[in-house]
Amino acid sequence: MSVLRTRALVCRRGSRTVLEGVELDFAAGELAAVVGPNGSGKTTLLNHLAGLDAPAAGQVELAGVPLARIGISARARHIAYLPQGASVYWPLKGRDLVALGRLPYGADLSRPLVAGDAAAVERALGRVDCLSFADRTIDALSQGERARLMLARALATETEILLADEPVASLDPAYALDAMAVLRAEARRGGSVVVSLHDLGLAARFADRVIVLAGGKVVADGPADQALRAEVIDKAYGVGFRSVTIEGVNQPIAWTRRS
Repeated sequence: MSVLRTRALVCRRGSRTVLEGVELDFAAGELAAVVGPNGSGKTTLLNHLAGLDAPAAGQVELAGVPLARIGISARARHIAYLPQGASVYWPLKGRDLVALGRLPYGADLSRPLVAGDAAAVERALGRVDCLSFADRTIDALSQGERARLMLARALATETEILLADEPVASLDPAYALDAMAVLRAEARRGGSVVVSLHDLGLAARFADRVIVLAGGKVVADGPADQALRAEVIDKAYGVGFRSVTIEGVNQPIAWTRRS
């Protein structure tokens, strides 16, 4: 069942078309990875799915209702968004940062959280293995630890839709694998999870579905073994790919840059 949908979505920045006629349906229980070269429209697509950008034409629908008709507070209780390179510029404790994810439900962060909000924060911290440093301030943490806390903040909202723009970009390989496993588990719990990725290997391994963008258009959409075929990604990225199969999962490897 579709919980989030784009209909003939168009985005323009001045005279430049960033997204053109994008038609996508996102279902509950699915992890969808959006991939494509720099400038292909990945972040722009996620911003539109989150309701942060207004389309030049077309629309985004949440459960059949145009997103533009849904108030910001109500939207935040349905869609959690982790933007690319999300940062915090004041010395919050990690646990307090994650508690920001409960604001859509009226959490008052000036006093101890009510039991339901506190439990949601602890669940999120545990899922991304942040409990050991949850009471340290953000400025005392590594970039990777901060990134994990930002993911926990999004998880703490406990929405049915989770959007994450490059959620593993600042993580080392071990925690990148852990983060992708958490996102896949979120989908298995019934959520609709949409992530943008540069790592095609992670997309192939973890995503139920891969959407390839190039030039603002969807050039492939389906299971990884179909969407990441060499003839598709060679053209999209301008790179010759080789592949190796590991435990039944095809792993594309960028091999030769096209002239």
